[in-house]
Amino acid sequence: MLRETIRLRLENVELVSHLEQERDRAQAADRAKTRFLAAASHDLRQPIHALSLLISTLAVLGHRGAVQSADARDLAGKAKSIVGNLSALLNGLLDISRLDAGVVTVARETVNLSQLFNQLNNEFASVAKDRSLDWRVVESRLQADSDPMMLKRVLGNLLSNAFRYTESGGVLLGCRRRGAAVEIQIWDTGPGIPTDQQAMIFEEFVQLQNPARDRTQGLGLGLAIVRRTAALLQHPLKLISVTGRGSMFSVTVPQASTVALPLPDNKPSPAGIAVSIMVVEDERDVLDVMVQLLTLQGHRVYAGRSAAEVQQIHAEAMTAGDAPVDLIIADYRLGDGATGLEAIEALCAHIGRSVPAVIVTGDTSPSRIKDATASGLHILHKPITGEELYEAIVAACVDGEESIKSDR
Repeated sequence: MLRETIRLRLENVELVSHLEQERDRAQAADRAKTRFLAAASHDLRQPIHALSLLISTLAVLGHRGAVQSADARDLAGKAKSIVGNLSALLNGLLDISRLDAGVVTVARETVNLSQLFNQLNNEFASVAKDRSLDWRVVESRLQADSDPMMLKRVLGNLLSNAFRYTESGGVLLGCRRRGAAVEIQIWDTGPGIPTDQQAMIFEEFVQLQNPARDRTQGLGLGLAIVRRTAALLQHPLKLISVTGRGSMFSVTVPQASTVALPLPDNKPSPAGIAVSIMVVEDERDVLDVMVQLLTLQGHRVYAGRSAAEVQQIHAEAMTAGDAPVDLIIADYRLGDGATGLEAIEALCAHIGRSVPAVIVTGDTSPSRIKDATASGLHILHKPITGEELYEAIVAACVDGEESIKSDR
């Protein structure tokens, strides 16, 4: 009885300790979420506020008469810059949501570090020149086993961070053998990071050297994305820093012995294309602008705020003559609880065949991202540019043609 009593007491002590750890973890997560939402709200409001003032300025100029071409170009340039800042923030949030949702898949292959380093050297050479910093890349013939695009993204974010906070001295990129692994290191002569704050910098919107939230100093999402991506790749991260002397960030990757393939080029080169497109978008302002843009690009458009409305417009076009459909573009979240996937299914049934489709979404919810990704359709995340929309149309149509050929 004494042994059983002692055993139960020890189990209770262990259970209480475990519950306290879970409570502390939940409270820490709640505080982090509150801090994240507050920072995200602030950073989203800033460009929207600037854009609102810019629109008011344009309206005042319009009331005074025809807007001069120089003024129009100046306002357009400022608007483009503001939208670019907003897009960068939203894309960062989207990257984090995609990583949290588990829809990012790792495509491991042999990575030639010499080629990867050469690409990074070219990308950051102008940054180093503009900031009058020494930029050195140590040549390496080693090869790594990793996802080439994701590894490049991790190193690119770390290098951007190093250049951003280094005012004098320089930045160095190199690697060291670590048994069967390779430790890729990035050294800088920046201000350094105090020991008690080193874990904090990998959280969202944390910028120790940017308390005023200056947008030119980044958004505070780069290292959070690095942490999540490295964890997905199972590449350990390390930070060594001395206040006033600089920092060293590193990521350790397995070595590979096979021949590495060239890194793919990210930049698409769409050919000219003009097709007939069904568009479903429940926001009237967005729908009007999209129809105008697609029409200017040379496409024929059947557009409406619901699948039923688009079907009616297309049926009317068919009574007047030939009304082909090559592509469907649908917003993911529509009115009355409908989804873009349901709209695409209804429109394909109306046409009598399957056609390529593109989903446009502003959702960053991990569950929504999972659902949209599971469809296998091309997905565009708001906000999008005219170039991105055009490239998605080209890609979807090309994939559709290849699918038809394979069926034949």
